[in-house]
Amino acid sequence: MLKIAIQKSGRLHDDTIALLKQCGLKVDKGLDQLKAEVRGFPAEVLFLRNSDIPQYVADGVADIAVLGENTVIEKGQNLTTHEHLGFSKCRLSIAVPKGNEDYDSIKSLEGKKIATSYPNTLRQYLEKKSVNAEIHQISGSVEIAPNIGLSDAICDLVSSGSTLFKNNLIEKDIILKSEAVLVSRSSLGNENEDLLNQLLFRIRSVLGARKFKYILMNVPNEKLDEVSAILPVLKSPTVLPLMEEGWSSLHSVIGSEDFWGVINQLKACGAQGILVCPIEKMVV
Repeated sequence: MLKIAIQKSGRLHDDTIALLKQCGLKVDKGLDQLKAEVRGFPAEVLFLRNSDIPQYVADGVADIAVLGENTVIEKGQNLTTHEHLGFSKCRLSIAVPKGNEDYDSIKSLEGKKIATSYPNTLRQYLEKKSVNAEIHQISGSVEIAPNIGLSDAICDLVSSGSTLFKNNLIEKDIILKSEAVLVSRSSLGNENEDLLNQLLFRIRSVLGARKFKYILMNVPNEKLDEVSAILPVLKSPTVLPLMEEGWSSLHSVIGSEDFWGVINQLKACGAQGILVCPIEKMVV
């Protein structure tokens, strides 16, 4: 049985549960439950504090985990990253009070105080930039540190930037970009390694489907080759004859970001009744 550690609450938790559900793993969780059985896959889920997860995986309490890449980097455990999951995207950034006209680069913080919940990552960044600054480690509410005189700047996670705005701070330098990742310890044993590969297959099928749409349209037969050349298909489109003579229904797959770029070309070729549908899973 594969033991999967995830964040006990919050947006990362919700997105992870949603992904597992799309992969056929139904998690039976009660209120304040710390461990839950999984239906549809030989696994159980452990609900843990995000900052504790890397150590639990490294110690073998959990086999794999979904957590922020920023946490993996900060904790420095010997974990293997298997997949970037595309959600819970954020960035770890340096921010200073608005109106700080003395700041033009990270060098401006030489000899200054920086408050953060990510001291290891910040220290490595400062060393890389040859900046000697004093690091104040804070567990929460880092953004208030400059306002109460505790620091000259902060290093904290930024998503929308609204928290910085509310605290009269402005983002200056991005130290790293992060998203949710699937990690494991280095050795799982043959049986759990096989289960991990099965789960990765499901996850990649779901993530791959998000990048594409299923597209179908009615096309004049004399325009089939021209329309087919426009569509960036996986192999070749499916063409089915319509009852109306001289017309066919063309089915294909198109990148989610490509549709609006080619829609006018398709219409110019005579395509009609264009439908675009989501793809739930895609195995290639």
